Amino acid sequence: MGKIVLITGATSGFGKAAAYKFGAQGYDLIINGRRTERLEQLAAEIGSKYNVAVLQLPFDVRDEKKVFASIGNLPDNWKAIDVLVNNAGLALGRDFFEEASLEDWNTMIDTNVKGLLYVGKAVAQLMARRKQGHIINMSSIAGKEVYEKGNVYCASKFAVDAISQGMRIDLLRHNIKVTSINPGAAETEFSLVRFKGDQATAKKTYEGMIPLSGQDVAEVIFYCASLPPHVCINDLTITCLQQANTVYFNRDTNS
Repeated sequence: MGKIVLITGATSGFGKAAAYKFGAQGYDLIINGRRTERLEQLAAEIGSKYNVAVLQLPFDVRDEKKVFASIGNLPDNWKAIDVLVNNAGLALGRDFFEEASLEDWNTMIDTNVKGLLYVGKAVAQLMARRKQGHIINMSSIAGKEVYEKGNVYCASKFAVDAISQGMRIDLLRHNIKVTSINPGAAETEFSLVRFKGDQATAKKTYEGMIPLSGQDVAEVIFYCASLPPHVCINDLTITCLQQANTVYFNRDTNS
């Protein structure tokens, strides 16, 4: 087999775009997602278009036992994972702290923090045996700066930043690279999920600006993964031209 990349949350957004990008570059892919039909379609499209092997791992990253069983029981020829794109994550709701949903909080923490930890640990164990590998944790600009009504989503992404730093230190002795990528406003399914299917509100998020696309972020992910073995980008924040941080935007209201 060629180089292998495992991508979580591969059925939409950054994960899906990254799957196409790595496939186009000749990587064999392990793709993960909860939506089996989307996973099957993605595997068929990438496999036929780029003539690469694609293995499907349909599980929810929140399910600890399923994560470790699925990755631990990979066929031997699939265990030599070169790159992990630890991408599965979401935002739910944008509410003042005292008004927010506990269910939303639990889902974000279980997915963005615990799910990332489960997959990261399972793959790191495989990489440590080979004394090589690259773990790319998808964080957010919200993990660098808190904004109004961001509370627990921001907290979950601040956790990803700290976890990435801790992984980088602890896995140094195994020659494993760890990169945290922090995108700003990007037009994927992110806002539609956050606002629970409210398309009008989701659309307003990007009003008057040209946001990042999934493809933009996939290019950055692949760039980080394709550098020479002795080079590691530890932490990278990317925004569109019209965004300075989590608060300041230059919106063209006439567009």
